[in-house]
Amino acid sequence: MSQGLEKIGIVVIGRNEGERLKRCLRSLQGRSQVQVYVDSGSTDGSGEFARSMGVDVVDLDMSVPFTMARGRNAGVERVLELHPEVEYIQFVDGDCEVVEGWIEKALVTLEEKPEIAVVFGRRRERFPENSIYNRLIDIEWAVPPGEVDCCGGDTLMRVKAFEEAGRFDPTMIAGEEPELSVRLRKKDWKILCIDQEMTLHDAALLRYEQWWKRAVRGGHAYAEGAARHGEAPYRHHVREVRSILFWAGAFPLIVLGLTLGFMNPWILLAFLAYPLQILRVTKYRLSIGDSFGIGFAYSFFCIMDKFPQLLGVLKYWSNRLRGKKSLIMEYKDAPSPSDGGADDAVVEPEPVTDNEKS
Repeated sequence: MSQGLEKIGIVVIGRNEGERLKRCLRSLQGRSQVQVYVDSGSTDGSGEFARSMGVDVVDLDMSVPFTMARGRNAGVERVLELHPEVEYIQFVDGDCEVVEGWIEKALVTLEEKPEIAVVFGRRRERFPENSIYNRLIDIEWAVPPGEVDCCGGDTLMRVKAFEEAGRFDPTMIAGEEPELSVRLRKKDWKILCIDQEMTLHDAALLRYEQWWKRAVRGGHAYAEGAARHGEAPYRHHVREVRSILFWAGAFPLIVLGLTLGFMNPWILLAFLAYPLQILRVTKYRLSIGDSFGIGFAYSFFCIMDKFPQLLGVLKYWSNRLRGKKSLIMEYKDAPSPSDGGADDAVVEPEPVTDNEKS
């Protein structure tokens, strides 16, 4: 074990990740003082494999509604129970492989910058060529290096900051990392993205149905984030929610209402605002180096995703007004039998929102 890694504990969460989990755990060997895998009801032998690798396993009580936040908290509790002296936690999703050298580089950054609570790097898709959706997610993971407002699921986090901020909120079904990020910033901690390869992620998104469900989940996360931390100066996800409500709700209703009210079909030409918006975002993507095909596809889904996102926003508020808890929304397929998987797969973290998603 390299010097300094004794300060690190690793928390991996997953369910029925099959070969993905095996790659994940193998990439972490010798990288920390203690490794904990939190399993949420796997039926594919994930827990047994983790134990065979010398990893401590926490089997969550599945009679309690599962969230990724709850899994991560349980992992940290176990790490600190085994090794109270651990100063940093590397969070990893079970469908991710940690790039060699990442943890060492991230550790140096946190040791040199005591004001930083969280450090993360470049997460990439393992198989971007498998579908346009995998390729788009790979683009979403690209965050310019520097101080940022929020992080995703794969991070190296300072235990002191994690505890001060109150850990992850276990009731959140999505967007728990950005929500914790706001609470960290309220405590004057900073979040840093560094120019370093971090993890390889296997999204396995091959169908539009999966992408649609992911977008619904994203809308739910935006709505809950804005409801919790929409106040100034943070304005967490307020811009995203307003954009969703306008483009998928108010604008089409206004155009249709005016068309019916004035009995003038020419008013429907206002819907050209959608392709014009797509072209505007495409122009931006071209300016930062995307090909036209990728830039157009990314822009198209940025705009069209607002309709399933609106369903997520409405779902959040409907459940909240009725006093009902939202249940986790899963969209990933399990690994194929040849890949070592079985039933379900865990949900991925909410993607980082690009500024051009207006």
